[in-house]
Amino acid sequence: MQRRTLLLGLAAAPLARPSLIRPAQAQSWPSRPLRVIVPFPPGGAIDAMTRLLAPNLSDALGQPVVVENRAGAGGTIGTEAAARSADQHTLLMVSMAHAVNPSLYPRLPYDSADLVAVAPVAVVPNILVVPASSPIRDVPGLIVAAKRKPGELTYASAGNGTSIHLAGALFCAKAKVDLTHVPYRGSGPAIADQLGSRVDAMFDSITSSAPHTADGRLRVLAATTSKRAQAYPDLPTVAEAGVPGYAVDPWFVMLAPRDLPDAARESAETAVLAAMRDDSIRQKFASIGAEPMDGDAASLQRLISAETTKWTEVVQQSAIRAD
Repeated sequence: MQRRTLLLGLAAAPLARPSLIRPAQAQSWPSRPLRVIVPFPPGGAIDAMTRLLAPNLSDALGQPVVVENRAGAGGTIGTEAAARSADQHTLLMVSMAHAVNPSLYPRLPYDSADLVAVAPVAVVPNILVVPASSPIRDVPGLIVAAKRKPGELTYASAGNGTSIHLAGALFCAKAKVDLTHVPYRGSGPAIADQLGSRVDAMFDSITSSAPHTADGRLRVLAATTSKRAQAYPDLPTVAEAGVPGYAVDPWFVMLAPRDLPDAARESAETAVLAAMRDDSIRQKFASIGAEPMDGDAASLQRLISAETTKWTEVVQQSAIRAD
């Protein structure tokens, strides 16, 4: 409940505070307010993180930073708006969906090369959960149950092609089991049916499931991430629990249109990385389950390339289609 309150509060919060930098100290870029497009609705983790970053970016860059939500089509509408922007004062905050969408939407209105990496921001882990009433106690138990009844056990998701769905699809491929995917229109209805034991499992975001694991209504089996989740240091990853090679790290990063001059992109990169070293930002991120990422623009560009290849294979092998 605290996490949900924070997310909704941030959606209504001011987008930026006046810059603390004197005009004489201001850089030549940006020369006017900077826009950060979030290609998803207000109130979610990506929106919350962007609004948390906005005041720090404003202070560092000497201009107001305005967060603009452009939701729709799995994030592709807002991404297109950023890719086509020619004002040199637009940035884009994206999720892992950015690496998935090229395989889900074969006719995207933009090319991946239209956007370049600015800086890594954070990972919000997914966790594998089952209803508290479930007889399944751990990952090996889930695998045994799934192999005993192929196709009978179900896992819920927030919709086709979401990180929750992909985490389940990758689990089926790596563990060599057959779980039936049950897509919902959003995480809320999926969680409701999970709590009501109408679905057997879910690879849910830590942000939405943590309150229910804390009150004992859901049992958490593992983290999907490549390393243990900071919020659950004693919880094994899926790979540690018996599925070698499994890793889903739902990431959130800052991009820019490719026409943004290198000096401007480097200024934005410096500002984002500095913000992510700020203790107050890190504490606020932790309150919604977000873990700061290591790296820089160069390592981020490599990550996006590798993730695009990885998820293209999963989407094709699992015959996943967009809603």
